Amino acid sequence: MAILTVNNIQQSFGEEVILQNITFEMQKGERVGLVGVNGSGKTTLFKVLTGEYTPDTGSVIFAKETVLGYMEQHVCRDFHKTAFDEVMTVFAPLLRMERELEDLSAMLEGASHPQEEMERLILRQTELNDRFVDGGGLTCRSRARSALLGLGFTEDQLQNKVGVLSGGQKAKLQLAKMLLGGANLLLLDEPTNHLDIQAVEWLEDFLKSYNGAYIVISHDRYFLDKVTERTLEMEGKTLTSYKGNYSRYLELRAEHRLAMQRVYENTQKEIARIEGIIEQQRRWNQERNYVTIASKQKQIDRLEATLERPEDDPESIRFQFKASRRGGNDVLTAQDLSLSFGGPPLFQHVDLEIKHGEKVFLIGPNGCGKTSLFKILLGQYAPDSGLVRLGSAIDVGYYEQSQLSLHDEKTVIDEIWDLHPQMTQTQVRSALAVFLFKGEDVFKPVGALSGGERARVLLLKLMLSKANFLLLDEPTNHLDIGSCEALEDALSGYDGTLFVVSHDRYLINKLADKVYVLGKEGAKLYLGNYDSYLEQREKEQATAEEQNPQQPKVNLYKLRKEREANLRKRRTALSRLEGEIEENDRKIKELESKLEDPEFAADYEGVVAASEEISQLHQRAEELLLEWTQLSEELEQLEEESQEGC
Repeated sequence: MAILTVNNIQQSFGEEVILQNITFEMQKGERVGLVGVNGSGKTTLFKVLTGEYTPDTGSVIFAKETVLGYMEQHVCRDFHKTAFDEVMTVFAPLLRMERELEDLSAMLEGASHPQEEMERLILRQTELNDRFVDGGGLTCRSRARSALLGLGFTEDQLQNKVGVLSGGQKAKLQLAKMLLGGANLLLLDEPTNHLDIQAVEWLEDFLKSYNGAYIVISHDRYFLDKVTERTLEMEGKTLTSYKGNYSRYLELRAEHRLAMQRVYENTQKEIARIEGIIEQQRRWNQERNYVTIASKQKQIDRLEATLERPEDDPESIRFQFKASRRGGNDVLTAQDLSLSFGGPPLFQHVDLEIKHGEKVFLIGPNGCGKTSLFKILLGQYAPDSGLVRLGSAIDVGYYEQSQLSLHDEKTVIDEIWDLHPQMTQTQVRSALAVFLFKGEDVFKPVGALSGGERARVLLLKLMLSKANFLLLDEPTNHLDIGSCEALEDALSGYDGTLFVVSHDRYLINKLADKVYVLGKEGAKLYLGNYDSYLEQREKEQATAEEQNPQQPKVNLYKLRKEREANLRKRRTALSRLEGEIEENDRKIKELESKLEDPEFAADYEGVVAASEEISQLHQRAEELLLEWTQLSEELEQLEEESQEGC
């Protein structure tokens, strides 16, 4: 069943057409990736779907039951709330129910009420409690806490005010609110930004168990492989749909382009063959030949009408890293490094060993000190303890995540030329062209460049350095998928040594010889790529669980709320039962009064019927008394357990 139907959308800004003939459907529960180069219109399409942009033509139709979720809905506006309370705002209806249930419980346990009012309160409490439980009221706090911890918040940070959070943390809050907000169609625009690998893995697990549908824009190819089953490619202002995740999309796209190229070439050959026949017929210059020529020309016209030249691949960077000389075999040795900034150690007991030609990756949670460790290796920070030794003839090249080494006041061409004055202008412009800076683009101020453009300038500077040992800190940040693939190719063919901080698991999987995982007590070494690291980590966890089986964690809040719900149900049932007992006694007294009436006593059949009904009511009274006794004992036991606590 389609929950979203997009028909023939066109979106332009002025004379520039961004989207054209966009048509697709989203089915219930479908998991879709949206890919394309930067600037191809992916985010514009999202803004059309959310209603922020009104398309020039076409329609966007949501099914009646569709609830749309996207980040902009969940901007944090109250900076005085804690991070936890901000996320809990998505459960506002449940929290209102909870407060009303508490008020109802207080009313029922307090002053006595007339029977009719008591029944009304009990009925309201029962209905509201069922809605509260069915809506997830018992678990909303644990779900909010789990989402925040999963996305990288610590327990202490849950109580931080929104106003003191970083931009990345606020983005995580928005993401958590969107995920928990009850939507059944999510629009996820680069959701892995600001997340470390652990948080991305949590998000993957969440989306795998999510019952709704979603469209996700991401440059994280490993993530796309994990969470999508269909891929929409935005290219040439329109969409092409491929069944499968990102890796399968690459295969199908290559097959599709090859097939299109073959059709194009075969059609051209057929046109050339027919044109040859026409030319031959003209040379014969007979009347019947003119009929043949006209027929063949119609064939050519039909073929040319269907002839469609395959679009060239979008222009992307293509480059190579080359070392100017070979360094020694022992590239880097670090022993017992530790670092703190006047407080507890950020890390300690870090040992590293990197040999010539190795491609080594460093991973770990945000804030564990990966960039700080690089700065120790570069001599920018002094460690509290330990030593660092570079091998002989080692030339270090550094790609910094912050991009602070760029000079915003310079033009792009001067940023490169000032560093390499021996190059001619033609050489500098040729080098810039490789990184897609052409024509007047080379005279743009560096400060006016996008994050992706600044990243390309840094990569060019690194390429021109011809260093034989590259330290790269999150090099795929800001790059689109095409640029990430170009960087992979360049690093794969590099004849020097690599040490890379990255959360790009696709990159790690493709290049890594070994992986260090940085923690407070050192850097643990795993041989192989990212998948190999995962296998080894799972074995370690399984062994640890066998040796130290842990008792399942108890959610105290949920347990308390479940007990409160059970108490409410038992009290409600007991109140109903007491009302039924009173009503049963009233009927018995009413019938016994009738039997004492001489006029009624003269009606033999009436007396027999009344006596039988009284007998049945007495039997029912015994049953009700037994139920009341059992329920009272259960309620007393629950109240004792509740007072003892969890």
